[in-house]
Amino acid sequence: MSKPFASAADLEEKPITFAEIGLGCYAFTAEGDPNSGVVVGDDCVLVVDAQATPRLAQQVIERVRAVTDKPIRYLVLTHYHAVRVLGASAYDAGEILASDLTRRLIVERGQADWQSELTRFPRLFQGHEGIPGLTWPTLTFTSSMSVWLGGREVRLMHLGRAHTMGDVVAWVPDAQVMFSGDIVEYRSACYCGDAHFSDWPATLARIDAFRPSALVPGRGAALTGDRVGEGIALTRDFLTMLYDTVRGRAEEGASLKEAYAAARGAMDGRFGDYAIYEHCMPFNVARAYDEAEGIDQPRTWTAERDKELWAALEG
Repeated sequence: MSKPFASAADLEEKPITFAEIGLGCYAFTAEGDPNSGVVVGDDCVLVVDAQATPRLAQQVIERVRAVTDKPIRYLVLTHYHAVRVLGASAYDAGEILASDLTRRLIVERGQADWQSELTRFPRLFQGHEGIPGLTWPTLTFTSSMSVWLGGREVRLMHLGRAHTMGDVVAWVPDAQVMFSGDIVEYRSACYCGDAHFSDWPATLARIDAFRPSALVPGRGAALTGDRVGEGIALTRDFLTMLYDTVRGRAEEGASLKEAYAAARGAMDGRFGDYAIYEHCMPFNVARAYDEAEGIDQPRTWTAERDKELWAALEG
């Protein structure tokens, strides 16, 4: 019997944690669901990643209002994926910030990604009827920019290709806190369907070089102290094992299905209990196989392509 498609069978709501991990820096986490970050400045608030729908975004807003009545003026999109951006309208933020490359990806594949993720994550998209349309940045940048919350700086940086080609991180220098988006995950599978495997480890190393006191990953618990390095190392191990295994089989002339079996054989024992692992692996191996075959730019995912791949590898 084939496995349920992606996260279609994941219908259980996850308990939410909202914790201060540095002065005025908060992590909104939910046991493997997408995280958001909050930075409270002198005169306003910045939120990192919007959630999938306005309904879910309200859960972040409720936590913000429990700690401050300052206006949410800035919303940062770490990348373009629908589960991160389509809740943006709930914040009524004055500025929506992203990299130039993220805006380009929204233009090229934002609508297709929305339809794809709607079928992959039905629980996260409950209330999707309230989404007014694609989320468009109001301000973009090439490599870095600073946002000032009164006298408090939040530095947004594109450190290299990784989870997507447009990923950005948010760094709060006075607290030494990093919001990494999906470049780093903690005991959650990395989603690699739009990844650049050859670049991702170097981008992780650039994050590590900041020596954050705390880090909010894209999924999984917020990290402090030595666990920051652990989270970066686990992410790197996941990516390296995946890509090395798939690339090796591709170079031997193996089929995609044979490469998938090899990756599962190598990784299930170590990573099989990670959040969204079963969901991610078919898409991860497909992208790794493409990159190993010399396809630099990830192919666009559509709801139709998703189902075809799942049937081919899990049927």
